[in-house]
Amino acid sequence: MNDKELIGKIHSAIYHQCQRRGYAAPVDVMMEIGVLPKQKYEDWRFGRVDYLERVCTVNLRKLSFTMHQMRLYAQKTGLKPSFCYYKRWGVKKKNGQGHKPVIPLRFSKSGDPEIERRYATHFVDTKQVERLKERHNTEKPD
Repeated sequence: MNDKELIGKIHSAIYHQCQRRGYAAPVDVMMEIGVLPKQKYEDWRFGRVDYLERVCTVNLRKLSFTMHQMRLYAQKTGLKPSFCYYKRWGVKKKNGQGHKPVIPLRFSKSGDPEIERRYATHFVDTKQVERLKERHNTEKPD
């Protein structure tokens, strides 16, 4: 897939995610465009993979290009960046007491804070979120 086709897929994925739920997440876009298999994403979320980039099916140049295109599209269409904290799934409480331990997940091999922040940033369509909330509230019977 060339860069032009990839840009089209990225923009389409973000648009459809925003229409469906009011925001787009980089990991979901990567799954939708085919560079991150869903099973590998789940392996990462459960802590079976040390960092997300390891299980992506494209090289780092393509991954970086994909992330850059997501940010450009978000800026161009007025989507609001929103940081999301990714933590490991399936963590059990010790002895059933207190809080579950929170284990943060890593996206990149380097662990660079800026790269990590970019992967964890969702893009929110605030107007669409409002429309979805209104539709949800009007569909609820009293």
